[in-house]
Amino acid sequence: MTAAKDQSQIRNYELYASGEQKIDWVQAHMPLLRQLEAQFRETQPFAGQRISMCLHLEAKTAYLALVVQAGGADVAIAGSNPLSTQDDVAAALVHRGVKTFAWHGATPEEYKAHLNAVLDHDPIALIDDGADLATILHQERPEQAARIHGGCEETTTGIVRLRAMAQEGILKYPMIGVNDAMCKHLFDNRYGTGQSVWDGFMRATNLVIAGKTVVVVGYGWCGKGVAMRAKGLGANVIVCEVNPVRAVEAAMEGYAVMPIVEAAEHGDIFIAVTGNKAVIHKAAMERMRDGAILGNAGHFDVEVSKPDLESLATSITRVRPNVDEYRLADGRRIYLIAEGRLVNLAAGDGHPAEVMDMTFALQALGLREVLTNSYPPGLHMIPETIDLEVARMRLDSWGVRIDALTDEQVKYLNSWQ
Repeated sequence: MTAAKDQSQIRNYELYASGEQKIDWVQAHMPLLRQLEAQFRETQPFAGQRISMCLHLEAKTAYLALVVQAGGADVAIAGSNPLSTQDDVAAALVHRGVKTFAWHGATPEEYKAHLNAVLDHDPIALIDDGADLATILHQERPEQAARIHGGCEETTTGIVRLRAMAQEGILKYPMIGVNDAMCKHLFDNRYGTGQSVWDGFMRATNLVIAGKTVVVVGYGWCGKGVAMRAKGLGANVIVCEVNPVRAVEAAMEGYAVMPIVEAAEHGDIFIAVTGNKAVIHKAAMERMRDGAILGNAGHFDVEVSKPDLESLATSITRVRPNVDEYRLADGRRIYLIAEGRLVNLAAGDGHPAEVMDMTFALQALGLREVLTNSYPPGLHMIPETIDLEVARMRLDSWGVRIDALTDEQVKYLNSWQ
């Protein structure tokens, strides 16, 4: 602990007791990670290895870091978003011997310094979120990038960036795309995002969802979850999409589908969840009703165009924690949640522990996979065997049993006759 305390950069070490309570709570509700922690403690798959992580620094990710540490790793972690870091959890990690570089509300310069600090740890492997570590390594520290053995990527935005790097042939090490695993996007993205977005929104605003018109911009797995939970809360839902297949899906789920500029006239609440920039833009903002509320569930704070919003505003006032009022020249008010950063983590505690249990089991097993097997540089799917293992672990934790194919059924399925 002393070395970690001396080397870390956190807000206040004395907060650690509160952070440990949070970690203990999620640990009690993450049976898959508890199982892997016990297994890793015995097998030591990361013995003597330096591993750096960049994740939203709250209790569930803290427990993942501790599970990797239990496997013998020397772990350093930075937050992947300045507003999602919980200072007491950061202190608790330091107290438990994890080098930690993050504090809530870090400036862009401080945030960048924290990312560089975990890379100064000289890791051989990474767990990345949004490919921020990968970007710094390849743009500014290419010699170090060549020494990385591999790692895992958490989120859609990171997969997009890594795929682009791989297509250009510049990705210097193998990365397993955990986000593409079935046990990640089918459950974390859909049920985790769906619940946590509305949790964060309601904490920030203390407003009812029922009876309002919610505009969901993007109908990928995260958007499906946000729309589903909005509908369940009693909202009327409009979906905006650029992909015709997803637009058909939304229409067949009973949602209205239209361009964002048309939806702008009807919406009370707008949630962007695309992984792209400026999907809620000036042309839409100019047509929004007084009191419209904008939120983002994508990784970076670019989906709601803040420059456009600022250009329209005559004044900006913080009216509640995590709620800024932009007053327009004609008197209309548009509200932005959590400065346009991830509403579920900046204004809440993120996804439920039971959902992240599956995702972080994939992360832990994916990290072991990439370090114990030979993968060429590039972006790789997580093996189906790991996906299925995590699903079985989930069912076992619930006490749920399922059928198995007979030998005759397997033979039949493998025959063309």
